[in-house]
Amino acid sequence: MTALLACALAFALLGCGENHAAPDDSGFQQAVRQGHSGSEVTVDGTLLQDPFQSGTHEHLLVSAPGGTRLEVDHNTGLATWVPAHSGDSVVIHGQLYIDSPSQIGVHCTHAKTSSGCPTPGWIEYGGQYYE
Repeated sequence: MTALLACALAFALLGCGENHAAPDDSGFQQAVRQGHSGSEVTVDGTLLQDPFQSGTHEHLLVSAPGGTRLEVDHNTGLATWVPAHSGDSVVIHGQLYIDSPSQIGVHCTHAKTSSGCPTPGWIEYGGQYYE
C-alpha cells in the first residue's frame, strides 16, 4: 500500500505523466545552421529583457546557447502569460522559424494546436510549464 501511495504522489508531482522534452541545444543549433525553419525544437536560454505584450502574443527575447538571439512568440490567447523577467532562465519548446539570418524565432509554444501549429509546445520557467 505504501508503494502505491508513493507511486501516486510521484505521478502527481511529475505533472500527471505529461512528457516534456529535455533541451537539445545542439539539435537547435544544427537546425538553425541548416536553415530548417518549421523544425520542432527544445532549447534553453536566458531572457535578454522583460517580456512584452504585442496584440495576443507575449514576446520573449532570449539568448540561446552559442549566442543565438531568439525571438519567442507566445500566444497568450491560447496559453498563459509567462511571468519571467530579464536574466531569468527558460526552456522553450515549439516550432523554429527563420525569417533571415538575423531574425530567428520560435512560435507554437502552446498546447492547443492549429493548422499552423501541428505540434503542441510550451515554455518552462521556474519549474512551471506555460502551455
